[in-house]
Order: sequence, then structure tokens, then C-alpha cells
Amino acid sequence: MQAPAFWQHGKGGLRALLLAPLGWIYGFATKTKLATTKPWKSPVPVLCVGNLIAGGAGKTPVALDLGQRLLSKGKAVHFLSRGYGGSEKGPLLVDPALHDYTKVGDEPLLLAALAPTWVCNERKTGCMAAADAGADLIIMDDGFQNPYIAKNFSIIVVDGGYGFGNARMIPAGPLRESISAGLARADACVVIGEDTSGTLDTISQFGKTALRASLVSGPLSLDITTVPVIAFTGIGRPEKFFQSVAKMGFSMVSSIPFADHHPYNDADIATLRNIATKENARLLTTEKDAQRLPPSFIDEVCIVPLALQWNDETALETLLDAICHA
Repeated sequence: MQAPAFWQHGKGGLRALLLAPLGWIYGFATKTKLATTKPWKSPVPVLCVGNLIAGGAGKTPVALDLGQRLLSKGKAVHFLSRGYGGSEKGPLLVDPALHDYTKVGDEPLLLAALAPTWVCNERKTGCMAAADAGADLIIMDDGFQNPYIAKNFSIIVVDGGYGFGNARMIPAGPLRESISAGLARADACVVIGEDTSGTLDTISQFGKTALRASLVSGPLSLDITTVPVIAFTGIGRPEKFFQSVAKMGFSMVSSIPFADHHPYNDADIATLRNIATKENARLLTTEKDAQRLPPSFIDEVCIVPLALQWNDETALETLLDAICHA
């Protein structure tokens, strides 16, 4: 699903007001669960990369970037994911040669290209499987509000353009818990992209500072900077990808958003092909979307690999040292 427009920063109106009581109930239930559940301690340290809102904020790019840097420091990193959108309950070690997104979800396939990745509905069992397989550090992609696992270090990821939305709880807004409670439990915050939502000020009001990063493109599979392109994606905030494509200098004649984790079907493929033919343009999408495209269609699409570029490498190294010693 795509987040409702009234969840966005500076919006809300009557719908948010009417749904606010349900949001209070949701927030109270989350707070109670976190306060009354005794978390299980993993035999190896757990780094949680999460957020405070429903939908995409950039958790997986941060998990991948930190995982790569920790691997280079000699850490035996394993990833752990719930495998959203996949049918496997786990614990299962993801093998991209054997599993597709219908089994394990799209994000675990990206993580598994870097390091051993486990999908498991029950995070405790997943942690135990990773530890038994030789992990000395587990990076948990999402799960910040999961009260059953003790985290040695927690990072909150925030999209600078979206921030905390209208600052209301689900379903009146995108928040999974209150901003104050979430930031109080976080060890670090990462803000991705230009801060147009006042996120940095909000974070500083609660006594936190944030690392800054931007999404940049890696090498492309084809040189298509001189031809028109049609960008399509099914991620948490499609406009974020479209803005990145525009900044890369592409001649974007059209942008087509889909719901987050959208499973592309034959009708979608036919529509995309027809639009590309009509516009005499090349199709462009993300690595995450590529996991949900049929192999027969991949050659018709240019995949844009996105990576993080950090504003302050010294602050990043300080963060990595804190993670290593957590």
C-alpha cells in the first residue's frame, strides 16, 4: 500500500483528527508492550536499523552500507529480516539462486548479495540460527518496535523529505510510536536526503544529533543518459527515487509509482512496455524493484543501483566504533 496523503508533513485535516483516538489506542498498546515485555538477549550483538514510521525511510540502504563497512573491519556480519512479502516463516538462510521475492521478500535478496541473510518471523529463532552459523554481529533490518529482542545498538533512519509525517499515530498518521519515546531508545539517528520537513530540529529538541547522508547512483548497466527514460518503482516513497533520477541528469519523460513491495504482474509489464514504446524511451527502476520483475523483462530495464554518500565520514567512523563496542 501507499501511505495516505494526509499522513504527510504539514497535512492531516479532518481525517487525521477523526482517526486520532484510534491512534492514541495504537500508541498506548505499543508503549505498554514495550514496557511490559522482557526482551531476550542474543548470544551475539544485535544492531537494529529501524524507523518510527510505517513505510520506507531508507533502512535497507543504511543496513547495507553499515554491513559493508563492518565486514571490512573484520566483523562476521549476518543480516536478519522478517522477509516482508515472502511466504517463508524461517529460519531460512537466503540463497538468491534458489529463492525469489515470493519466498523471502525483496529486501532480503538485496542483503544476501552482501552477506549471509536470514529470514524468520520469530526474530529470536533467527538470531540463534545466525549465531550458530558463525555470526559475530547481527544487523536486524527493521524491528525497532519489536520488544522481544534486546538490541545492543539501535539506529533510527528518517527520510529528510518526509520526516515523521504529520506526527500522529497509525492510522491518523504514520508513526508506530511517539517521537519522544522512539528517540529516547535510539542510540543514533540518520537523516537521508535534504531536510525539508524540519526533522533535524525535531531530533535536536529531544537531545539527539543526526548523521546526514544522501542517496547517489552507482554505475549503471547501460549508458542511457542521452535517451529519454521512464522511471517506475514500488518503494515506500516513489517520489524519492524520481527526484534522484532527475538529479542524475536523465531526461525523464514520465514517472510511474506503484505501491511499496508491489508484485509486478503480466498486466503491469505490458503497460510499461507499451508506454516505453510510445515514448521511445528506456525503462528505469531500482535494485529493489528488480527483485520483483520477471527474468524475461529484466533486459528491457536499466537498473539504478543506489548507495549512500555520508556528509561526515569522521562522525560515521565514530558511529562504527560505537557499534563495534556495543
